[in-house]
Amino acid sequence: MVRFISVLFLVALSLSAFPQETFVRTLKLMGSRYEISVVATNQEEGDRFIDQAVAEISRIEKSISSWDPDSQTSKINRNAGIAPVKVDPELFQLIERAVQISKITDGAFDISYAAMDRIWTFDGSLQTMPEEETIRQSVAKVGYENMVLDKAEQTVFLKLPGMKIGFGAIGKGYSADRAKALLKDKGVVAGMINASGDLNCWGEKPDGTPWMVGITNPLNKNKVFAWFPIQNDAVVTSGDYEKFVVLNGKRYAHIIDPRTGYPSSGLASVSMFAPSAELADALATSVFVMGIEAGINLIDQLAGIECIVVDDKGKVYYSKNIKRNEQKMEIAGR
Repeated sequence: MVRFISVLFLVALSLSAFPQETFVRTLKLMGSRYEISVVATNQEEGDRFIDQAVAEISRIEKSISSWDPDSQTSKINRNAGIAPVKVDPELFQLIERAVQISKITDGAFDISYAAMDRIWTFDGSLQTMPEEETIRQSVAKVGYENMVLDKAEQTVFLKLPGMKIGFGAIGKGYSADRAKALLKDKGVVAGMINASGDLNCWGEKPDGTPWMVGITNPLNKNKVFAWFPIQNDAVVTSGDYEKFVVLNGKRYAHIIDPRTGYPSSGLASVSMFAPSAELADALATSVFVMGIEAGINLIDQLAGIECIVVDDKGKVYYSKNIKRNEQKMEIAGR
């Protein structure tokens, strides 16, 4: 018994000799603002871990970037309507999962939306509605049904000339997931990857409290209307408060419905809680496109997924599963 107590004392002493801190770095990756937080024993260790996360995110960008002419994604797009392209297993599996999400959302999420790029701009330059025929032609090139994935050969083929895939609605979330997985493998006990609002956390802060995520009030982006604790989950918020356009008195979000070619309207923000940022990212976009009733109905059918939706009038809606989470609701009501 004495020996057991002595062992416990020595363990406690060794832990106290190496107090942990949270180290944070903010930088631009994949064209967006990333904030990487890790819990480590000193600055040198924290910097080393963050460097490894940055390298992993940069590696992913080289594969999924449609702006890099040397990326596998660009090669797929260049060969649309011409020939299948062999890709790495990682990219193939990511595309495969994206197609599955397209199926369960009836096309509200579709990585072939990229054919519609440059029609809608949200930088203040768009003053009139794009021509209906231009939109119609762009939508004709969109459709996950026209993607052929050959699992045996690990090839991706876009059937229609002019088709394009893009990872704008899933790439940052996926990068956050991969950075988290790498850091956990390296022994990082806790941290947070914030990929421009796509967050993935694990472990606890050094003081033993959970990471807290604030949901921005979409009608006043400088205020937070709810706080939620997360420990090994991902949270993604899609909102129109950063990018939108007002045409003919109607407000349009930057999130385009790939089935119609027109921007979504009626919602101000969708916050999604899921086991992975990749999934949360895709589903947040989907619900934004689907609208309140259809979107929340979908989420209610998915185990382990929760969402909060705010319409353009400021009314808040919750999925059924988040209403049953008393801890979250208590925090939200403060």
